[in-house]
Amino acid sequence: MAKLRRSLPGFVAPVVVLLAALILRVSGFNWVEDFQCQVFDRYQRLKPRAYEDVPVRVIDLDDESLSRLGQWPWPRTLVARLVRRLSDLGVSTIAFDLVFAEPDRTSPGTVVKFWPSSPDVEALKARAKALPDHENILAQAFKSARVVTGFTLVPDPNDKVPASKAGFSHGGDSPLSSIPDYAGSVVNLPVLEAAAVGNGCFSFWVERDGVVRRAPTIFRRGGVLLPSLSLEALRVAQGAGSILVKSAGASGEASYGGHTGIMSVRTGNFTIPTDSLGRLWVHFAPRVPQRTIPAWKVFEDDAPRAALENAVVFVGASAMGLMDLRVTPTDPWAPGVEVHANIAEQVLLEHYLRRPDWATGAEVCFLSLLGMGLIVLLPRLGAAWCAMLTAAALAAAILFSWHAYAQWLYLVDPVFPSLTIIAVYIVSSLLSYLKTESEKKHIRTAFGQYLSPVLVEQLASHPEKLKLGGEMRNITVHFCDIRGFTTISEQLDPQMLTHFINRFLTPMTDTILRHKGCIDKYIGDCIMAYWNAPLDDPDHASNACRAALEMHERLKDLNRAWAAEAAAQGRKHNPINIGTGLNTGDCVVGNLGSDQRFDYSVLGDDVNLASRLEGQSKTYGVKIVIGPSTREKAPDFAFVELDLLRVKGKLQPVRIYTLLGDETLKESGAFLELSKIHDAMLMSYRAQEWEKALELIERCCKLEPSLQGLYDLYRGRIKGFREQAPGREWDGVHVATSK
Repeated sequence: MAKLRRSLPGFVAPVVVLLAALILRVSGFNWVEDFQCQVFDRYQRLKPRAYEDVPVRVIDLDDESLSRLGQWPWPRTLVARLVRRLSDLGVSTIAFDLVFAEPDRTSPGTVVKFWPSSPDVEALKARAKALPDHENILAQAFKSARVVTGFTLVPDPNDKVPASKAGFSHGGDSPLSSIPDYAGSVVNLPVLEAAAVGNGCFSFWVERDGVVRRAPTIFRRGGVLLPSLSLEALRVAQGAGSILVKSAGASGEASYGGHTGIMSVRTGNFTIPTDSLGRLWVHFAPRVPQRTIPAWKVFEDDAPRAALENAVVFVGASAMGLMDLRVTPTDPWAPGVEVHANIAEQVLLEHYLRRPDWATGAEVCFLSLLGMGLIVLLPRLGAAWCAMLTAAALAAAILFSWHAYAQWLYLVDPVFPSLTIIAVYIVSSLLSYLKTESEKKHIRTAFGQYLSPVLVEQLASHPEKLKLGGEMRNITVHFCDIRGFTTISEQLDPQMLTHFINRFLTPMTDTILRHKGCIDKYIGDCIMAYWNAPLDDPDHASNACRAALEMHERLKDLNRAWAAEAAAQGRKHNPINIGTGLNTGDCVVGNLGSDQRFDYSVLGDDVNLASRLEGQSKTYGVKIVIGPSTREKAPDFAFVELDLLRVKGKLQPVRIYTLLGDETLKESGAFLELSKIHDAMLMSYRAQEWEKALELIERCCKLEPSLQGLYDLYRGRIKGFREQAPGREWDGVHVATSK
């Protein structure tokens, strides 16, 4: 019995890990599915679907087509010519991965509205109005061919409902309850929608990580079922009239006592297996020249008639400016129209990726049997033998999963079960390891990856510091961030934004570290740092001020470099500005966090005040805002008082300052004169001597033009007080309305 009690702790932890993994696996958490999708993406990159030349083509609105034929949107007359030309070349069906939601601005009836009024022009207007409308010309072209128009569904409610050209029937449970409902639509003009023989949705349900893996075959708008663009194109190409949706509970489909959603979708001669939401796993083939024909080539005499004859064509855009680019498992910049073409190819080839019904059960059984076997055998066989056994089992699982994908097109996940088994093995082994390893080595291993080397060595030398909590220290806290960063980020793609942030943060961080600061964290474009911890720094306020001044100087160098690069590339450069807040006070410094994970950081009211001061730099039109304690501890610097401010979240007002320069500037005659007049201006302002304050503001502006924004702020306040006096009880305190 005693031996059993001693062995129980060695079993409990790995059993808990195994049970937790089983619960996660069967619970349906999204992140588990996300993890599986990453594995299946890797398979597709290793072995994409081999391209086979089936009658599916993409008419590509690429950059060269826009250069030759004009920028998008094209006149509807040109689109009509494209439709007629494709029809003449013998295509079977034309599906538009585009929506014609607005009238053509080049139509005669629209253009004449902008013409001036004169007798001659009025005569021309009358003749122009007699010309056919461009929408009608395009509608006639649609009627002369088998055209499928495209629309998109949106979450924002509106009264637009796409026309349903296909009839729907279902077997088993109603599919409406399985499909997300969209509240709005962006549809084609009625005359165009009516002229088309088909109408399909080209929207995608992008996965949580932004990748298109599974494409819906059907959509829902209220109580109406609608086909996807690719499904509708195949329906029209076959001349089929309806679409059959087969759900659990239909004849031959077991629901196992509950609703399990959609099983397949059928149109014409093709039955498409789907997941419970009606989605098809897309097995992507490489982008090949045979599939894609630039739109401009369609109008040429040597247009590829053989490639287009009897083909289902999807008209869409790959031009960068039209922004119809998607992330797929095999391509980070795939045109959306290529996804529709891949789906149509799969259906014609009857080539389907599947997540078989038995996959989840097989994965759970594998995880359970190997996990329990490992827990039982490891104490008996030892870590080395069990490691070999585990490696062999995991290798077999991975090989089986790959074989199932490569040979049978089945998607079976080997990685989540494998990682769970590895976790069980590690936990079991670690329990034995902890009995023999020293505390110092354990600390180095456990914390070396996420604490700085200096702190790791301190903890290794003094393990008693490894606890929650800390100490009170007088520190100087620094916050700075880029002004208007949201606008900047919207203009850059992810790669350019990452490069920009790294290029900004590197010299700023270097400056802080050179002046004995410690980086606490990066919050997007914001840097939080502090001085006088963990090592003592008697001059922490001065070092923080010196670092802030140098950071703004280094930003000037960065702006010059960015301006030169922009000029070389022929684009406009918008200078980057940063705001800085500094405050000194007593804060808690130490290991802050939870029992499971903590970091060396700072906490306290003065930390929050530093953040608030940084936010006020834009309000006062200055680069650096300083708290009163920082000014007191760095008396040799050139400070100018900004205001007596009650920041948001605090009851007591604080006197805030801006930092203009170092000791040299403070001793200069120009600054001494500015400081004297500026202080007199504030005294007049707080005494409600408005005229005198305005006169002194003008003198200050001439002495220090860089403070123009600050003095404009005071001019505005004085104007407001003249219209509505603050009253005798006013104490000169300004209340901040924002953080």
